Amino acid sequence: MTKRPDQPAATARLDASVQGLIGTALDRIDGPAKVTGTARYAFEHQGDAPPLYGHIVGATIGCGRVEQVDAAAARAAPGVALVIADDPRLVSDSASGSEDALPAYTREIGYFGQPVALVLADTPEAARAAAALIRIDYTIADGRFDPPALHDAADPDPPRPLIPNRSIGDVDAAMAGAAFTVDAVYTTPHHMPAAMEPHATTAWWEGDRLTVHTSAQGLSGTQRMIAGSMGVPREQVRILSPFVGGGFGGKTGVVVEAVLAAMAARETGRRVKIALLRRQVAHLVHRRSETHQHVRLAADAEGRLTAIAQESIVSQKPGRGFIEPVAFGSLSLYAAPARRFTQALVHVDLPAASAVRAPGEAVGSFGLEIAIDELAEKLGIDPIELRRRNEPENDPMSGKPFSSRQLLACYEEGARRFGWERRSPVPAIRRDGRWWIGHGMAAAFRGNFTVESRARVTLAPDGRATVETDMTDIGTGTYTILAQVAGEMLGLPARDVAVVLGDSALPVSAGSGGSFGAGSSGSAVALACQTIVERLAERMGVEPDAMTLKDGHAIAGNRRVPLADLLGGEALSVEGHATPGAHTRSVAQASYGAHFCEVAVDAVTGEVRVRRMLGVFDCGRVLNLKTTRSQMIGGMIWGIGYALGEEGVIDARTGQFVNPDFGEYHIPVHADVPHLDVHFVGEADGWANEVGAKAAGELGIAGAGAAVANAIYNACGVRVRDMPITLDKLIAGLPEA
Repeated sequence: MTKRPDQPAATARLDASVQGLIGTALDRIDGPAKVTGTARYAFEHQGDAPPLYGHIVGATIGCGRVEQVDAAAARAAPGVALVIADDPRLVSDSASGSEDALPAYTREIGYFGQPVALVLADTPEAARAAAALIRIDYTIADGRFDPPALHDAADPDPPRPLIPNRSIGDVDAAMAGAAFTVDAVYTTPHHMPAAMEPHATTAWWEGDRLTVHTSAQGLSGTQRMIAGSMGVPREQVRILSPFVGGGFGGKTGVVVEAVLAAMAARETGRRVKIALLRRQVAHLVHRRSETHQHVRLAADAEGRLTAIAQESIVSQKPGRGFIEPVAFGSLSLYAAPARRFTQALVHVDLPAASAVRAPGEAVGSFGLEIAIDELAEKLGIDPIELRRRNEPENDPMSGKPFSSRQLLACYEEGARRFGWERRSPVPAIRRDGRWWIGHGMAAAFRGNFTVESRARVTLAPDGRATVETDMTDIGTGTYTILAQVAGEMLGLPARDVAVVLGDSALPVSAGSGGSFGAGSSGSAVALACQTIVERLAERMGVEPDAMTLKDGHAIAGNRRVPLADLLGGEALSVEGHATPGAHTRSVAQASYGAHFCEVAVDAVTGEVRVRRMLGVFDCGRVLNLKTTRSQMIGGMIWGIGYALGEEGVIDARTGQFVNPDFGEYHIPVHADVPHLDVHFVGEADGWANEVGAKAAGELGIAGAGAAVANAIYNACGVRVRDMPITLDKLIAGLPEA
């Protein structure tokens, strides 16, 4: 069944179902396999014969040219099966989902770590030892490694941005005539995806057919790019990713290790495994661009915004199209007649920039939400009240009505649960021993998208169901929510629904990313189930609306018939096809939320501790209370990390990340994270998609870090606009005891 609605899309059958699965806190059905170790990840796939292990040799300069490679000693090293060095068979860079093949090897070096050789040996240790024997001579060129130093040469209107530069009204005039203004620059550093599972691949050929067991967020684009890189038809490549140990944007494209493993497997006739070292991931995957955000706000004496501007500068390597959409979460958050949102671009000789954990909103919310906090202080009104006064009736950029928007309810419920009324409006007032105590809040926004997705649902003769789609589960609970959708629609307990994911031989899905996976793939499942329900109703001799499905039975009138009896020994299989329709263009769709945070700042050292944090969210229908809550908690933890620790540091002399591992790239650990509370408001959004669910995962990130930053200011009176907020940025301005 395919549906392209021009009106609300939600499947009425899901609302009328009585199985009781949707919205419950169902345990993850893939949990036992993961905690017992029986779930097999990309590098753990085993074959009949011992594999070869690959190690990628990366350039040790950031810009220049390879002049000569001496790999003789490596080829003679113990256990080495093959060395490919300075060779056109290699690939030079990873790629995003928009390319058809990875870039071919070139002697021209465009970033530190660029592949120049591959060593294959009987063990990972032998491969690494041999790789250390390769000698490479370079000609070093001056590289562009320091984005802020290039801002004067930024392209003000770069091609193909995710969001085009937009200007409505006269921001400059509004600023000049405003009663109150904020005019400040906010910066965020390079960020890394930082998934627990490193990028890894096991590849093998059987005749002219290639199987790649890899760690990928989406299989269709991965299949296309690997096939293109190998020069074979797409149908000869099978991608397997049944379990993925986190993605966070870093696995949305194809990383060089996957293509190199496939190439090496063809060269040797052996199964080949390649896993990137943690320190290689920083250079061979991608980063989030640093951002420079010039934010201007103008307001009248009553606190009504008359202008909003967020003008940003980001970086990208030449030849790449992705531009960090800094203002994405800011475009429609507040009403103001004059509006300006722009992105300028500088080209750098660094790893490519691409999507990392809520691209746009995660970093853009720092600039806007801290600026809103600053404006509230100047006006002398509560930050929540300022936001209330500037809540738009319709989308302020397009004029379209909102599909649903419960942001005011998020503020109200969050303030009540957090105890916001006890917050001091004056900074540096509350002390607890040696700690300054402060409270802050920020709004959260995440755009909602429907992406074309297919799924096949089969009702077996015994009345059990199987869901099949190439959709991936990157730790978000896809296995479980698709079982819940199918079980709810077909009246089956979750134990009677099997879910098969992560195989490119299955119907093509949206993939995991952009917070659209659950809504899109769940809608495909719902549409398939809707057709099955209609066919079962025909066999019952009733209209679908007159039939109830529960616990494996069809109920209509005075009859209660087992599904197995209706099937009559035959399976019933249907493919659902969810697509964007006119509904995606006729209304403005997004998810919303509000973060509340309490911090303590050490009065002597400036150490920051987050004491408690609350997030209240409007994300449409909550398909699984446990997995959705867990995703929100994860996003809030990332927000703490963005605010306090995460910073990819580039050596401006070489273009090398100096902290490319978890020892020095500081992400939050248990000691950094207090109790986090999550609450949901709102209801199913019928305009969003067939299951009524809106974007969830990345919503928890947006605004979370800004709430921490605002709480820090409230605690000690030191306003930091340069993320992350480290001790050195606080200590000089701390008030006297």
